[in-house]
Amino acid sequence: MTEPFPARADQDRLAADQRENKALAAASTVPTPLHVAESGGDLLPAAPSCLKDTGLDPDVLLDLALKLAYSCPQFDTEWATRQLCLPLSLTSELLEQLRIQKLIEVLGGAGPFTYRFRITQTGRERCEWLMSVSGYVGPAPVSLEAYTSMLLLQLPRLPNASPSGVAAALADLVLPEQTVELAGLAACSGRSLFLYGPPGNGKTSLGRLLHQTLPGKLWIPHCIAIENQVIRMYDRQCHRDAAPDVSAEVTDRYDERWVCIRRPLVLVGGELTLHDLDLIYDSGRRYYEAPLHLKANGGIFILDDFGCQQTPPNELLNRWIVPLEQRIDYLTLRTGQQIQVPFQSLLILSTNRDPHEVMAPGLLRRMGYRVRLDDPAPEDYALIFTRYARRCGVEVPAGLLDWLLVRYRSQQRPLHSCEPRDLVERARDICRYRGCRLELTEEILTLAWQGYFGNGPCEPRRESTETGRG
Repeated sequence: MTEPFPARADQDRLAADQRENKALAAASTVPTPLHVAESGGDLLPAAPSCLKDTGLDPDVLLDLALKLAYSCPQFDTEWATRQLCLPLSLTSELLEQLRIQKLIEVLGGAGPFTYRFRITQTGRERCEWLMSVSGYVGPAPVSLEAYTSMLLLQLPRLPNASPSGVAAALADLVLPEQTVELAGLAACSGRSLFLYGPPGNGKTSLGRLLHQTLPGKLWIPHCIAIENQVIRMYDRQCHRDAAPDVSAEVTDRYDERWVCIRRPLVLVGGELTLHDLDLIYDSGRRYYEAPLHLKANGGIFILDDFGCQQTPPNELLNRWIVPLEQRIDYLTLRTGQQIQVPFQSLLILSTNRDPHEVMAPGLLRRMGYRVRLDDPAPEDYALIFTRYARRCGVEVPAGLLDWLLVRYRSQQRPLHSCEPRDLVERARDICRYRGCRLELTEEILTLAWQGYFGNGPCEPRRESTETGRG
């Protein structure tokens, strides 16, 4: 005798099969998040061949094309193609759909396969509502999934920092071998680097120069779409364009929604707040700006003058506990929706203050590497002075450095690595003002000393360790 209904186990199995079939069917219709091509071992984003390949909901692209039409009295297909950074065939398809919906109208031909258009009154009314939601007009975005996938595909292919590269990059600094090696380990591993010590000894310079040890290029998108919200990623203040190392025939087929850049270097100082570490909404333009540490992905993010921010240092580092340990970060939209983004930059913290004053022990141990940059010894100071003077095209007369070091000792003034450069530069100013070639004499350096340290009575003192950049 057969049962009128399947047994409970069979019901569960049937339901599971149905859910799996639905998931497979849904997966077949979900846009592919990323298409890549390869040329000579280098990856590049491949141009989408259909709207599905863009990885976005077609409505997002239609809305963007309509806002583009709203921004000018009339336009043609080729202009819209350049503005949207999409292939001509896809732009034509979007414009045709807008025409069918009577949101734009054709004015006439503009060349082979191209036409002139203008927005209709119906299109204007719809676009006014769209602009109130998001005012972004520009290159078509990519999905967050595509950005994350592309970044994680590229990073393992980039060259690592090497001992020879680190030594070459830091050659202008007079540093102990162990300091150079520890800095190189941080650059190679991608772990955070904590630089501390008295001011003026090259902490900021060390962080900047480490950027030279990270060769390679990255593809990043102009912007990212989260449903109908846009996050601008590409920033000319943070990113430097780089020509992709691919053949011309492959270059013609890459996705122009992406930009090839050098690995970024982003530096912030005492102006940083917690607000700056989340998505920044521009209420005037009605779209988001990516935070600086997100723009630094694949490169270096330097937080200079750590401990001098309005936000207490422990609060700043508490914000970075998850990113430092899990290499991901969570950002929040105005709606309260949280999104997960990659955190794949080398974080460098630089401070003149005592590490235990600005950071709790639990946070301090999460720093990948810690390096103290001390005041230089007299012989190191002399070497720095001589090197910089030669770079400026002048030799240091015999006995001048001994005279200068005696002056430091007589005023009980500590030596700092930045001061040889600063004194030589002021000597250059003096010689230029007097209309003579650069030379280093006791008389010129005395005036340079007074201009640098002050021309009043000189009292023995130590530099403050609470302000100023290393």
